[in-house]
Amino acid sequence: MPLYHKLGNIPPKRHTQFRKPNGDLYYEQLFGTIGFDGMSTNLYHEQRPTQVKEIKGSYSVKPKIARANNIQSYRFRGFQVPQIPDFLESRKAVLTNSDCTITLAAPTNKTQDYFYKNTDADELIFIHKGTGKLRTILGNLDFKYGDYLLIPRGIIYKIDFDTDDNRLFIVESRRPIYTPKRYRNWFGQLLEHSPFCERDIRRPYELETNDEKGEFLIKVRKQDEIFDMVYATHPFDVVGYDGYNYPYAFSIHDFEPITGSIHQPPPVHQTFETDAFVVCSFVPRMYDYHPDAIPAPYNHSNIDSDEVLYYVDGDFMSRKDIAPGHISLHPAGIPHGPHPGTMEKSIGQTRTEELAVMVDTFKPLMVTEEAMKIADEQYYQSWLD
Repeated sequence: MPLYHKLGNIPPKRHTQFRKPNGDLYYEQLFGTIGFDGMSTNLYHEQRPTQVKEIKGSYSVKPKIARANNIQSYRFRGFQVPQIPDFLESRKAVLTNSDCTITLAAPTNKTQDYFYKNTDADELIFIHKGTGKLRTILGNLDFKYGDYLLIPRGIIYKIDFDTDDNRLFIVESRRPIYTPKRYRNWFGQLLEHSPFCERDIRRPYELETNDEKGEFLIKVRKQDEIFDMVYATHPFDVVGYDGYNYPYAFSIHDFEPITGSIHQPPPVHQTFETDAFVVCSFVPRMYDYHPDAIPAPYNHSNIDSDEVLYYVDGDFMSRKDIAPGHISLHPAGIPHGPHPGTMEKSIGQTRTEELAVMVDTFKPLMVTEEAMKIADEQYYQSWLD
């Protein structure tokens, strides 16, 4: 998100002496993306951020593939993913390709005894159930039902939940995640036709500055392995930072829908983008108001992309037998559309209360073994008369 943010204390100029009250220097760190060409932030630490004490070992979290070349439409019952205490162990990858992985998680522990850093991917975490606090090296964010949490790659974080009943829909992206370019002017400001604006973006509001030495476990994900690394100093020791590369929150409830007299195509719901996939938000809205409008979506073929729809809440007008937590997968090249009878039923309706998150990928998605455990393998036949 190209939006400048400053938190804590920083010196007047970059790369200059910044001293503690006792005269010692703070330690500057440039935290950037795409070499020195992408968004970056300058951090100032109490201790050197380079003190690795021990690497205890590693283990693979690479998704196990059940169907590498898939042409079948699926429904996955997401709430059947088991509740597991540990945050990382609870994450179950269901769909994946070389650009992104779509994951479900139902952690029950309120906190973790470790910190986490994903060096492979930006993480977009959608909060379906649960409230709590995202705690990061760049400050904290409160979250609740309906929030997207955007955590850029390399951010050290942990999540504290308020209860043991949490459901997360996670997109891990090997490409940087941005707001859609067509919503922004050449300065980066969100334009008047954008369905949200800078006021809706919640930035970190508090820093945890811990000047501590000891042993601090950080689980680091790199190339689909998690390494247990022990640092000699507390990772949350930043006294201040400024820049453009930081975590933020955005609520799906703050997305303002774009409507028309006839049915609008999915891009009007777009919320985030990369050069490899897009994320859309379907929110409560007025239906099309042409006197002959058909509110149900028309049949369409995704010739160039796989479509994933995560159902959050509401009526899901164009689908039968769909419930919160379900995921539909419609692969590229195969036409799909409203279930039989739903097109006719939609005529004359004036409003929908649906809430859903859609991910359209430009490369085919592979179906994992974890996905097959919760799959409805007859879903592709549900359009038969």
